[in-house]
Amino acid sequence: MQPHPSSDDRPTTPSTSEPDPVVVARLRAAGCVFAEDEAVLLAAEVDGRADAATELEHLVARRVAGEPLEQVLGWAEFAGLRIVVEPGVFVPRRRTELLAAEATRLASAVSGRPAVVVDLCCGAGAIGAAVAAGVAAAGGRVELVAADVDPAAVRAARRNLEPIGGLVVEGDLFDPLPEEIRERVDVLAVNAPYVPTAEIGLMPPEARDHEAHVALDGGDDGLDVHRRVAASAAQWLAPGGHLLIETSRGQAARTTALVEAGGLEARVLRDDELAATVVVGRRR
Repeated sequence: MQPHPSSDDRPTTPSTSEPDPVVVARLRAAGCVFAEDEAVLLAAEVDGRADAATELEHLVARRVAGEPLEQVLGWAEFAGLRIVVEPGVFVPRRRTELLAAEATRLASAVSGRPAVVVDLCCGAGAIGAAVAAGVAAAGGRVELVAADVDPAAVRAARRNLEPIGGLVVEGDLFDPLPEEIRERVDVLAVNAPYVPTAEIGLMPPEARDHEAHVALDGGDDGLDVHRRVAASAAQWLAPGGHLLIETSRGQAARTTALVEAGGLEARVLRDDELAATVVVGRRR
């Protein structure tokens, strides 16, 4: 996974509200670039409650203390969906929408049966939710399984995916996946940690202090989990099935080499607007 959203990631804001200038000033003083937008979102979260003023003060205090906005709100927007997040859970990044869009395209191409989709290192399950919604909009269906090693992420993913029929399991990478989907997976979507260990301390405090370390740390070169995923993916993919791994531009060549070493044909997708890079492997 990747560092916290940059200052260019403007939160989605209700368009009819005016922000409280006192709240805006407090947020701006705490370093929130889009203080006005955040003030509106925080106020909307408590609107209509009997104790709205007290609740708003609580939310603002959490945000000023450095918690990610999404964890304070309890949700994040991803691919047009509202994804439930909890304190300590990895916040889905907008750059990951490139991976979700390609996974949706590939899953939608499966005909005559539900596409088998796995959201590995799922966090709150944002990718799985986006793929399921996108395939349904195209008239298709998915058999969705999501997995993560972090218990808090699994709890959040279950809140997002079980209502739409997804199965969420807890464990290390492929270990908890149901054996019956071995060699049946059409789309294996992976947003594994890829920040080098030594660079975690350079990340914004919103990420390094408030998201699970296991969701950020990719080992010495950032590719430890990529190595493990690429080495085993072919055992789970159906013939013609695809592995999608988010990576960075600087790591793309090495991630590609790992995917090819795992026996898959590989290509690289990039979206400069999202600052996103995805390596796609296909089982021959």
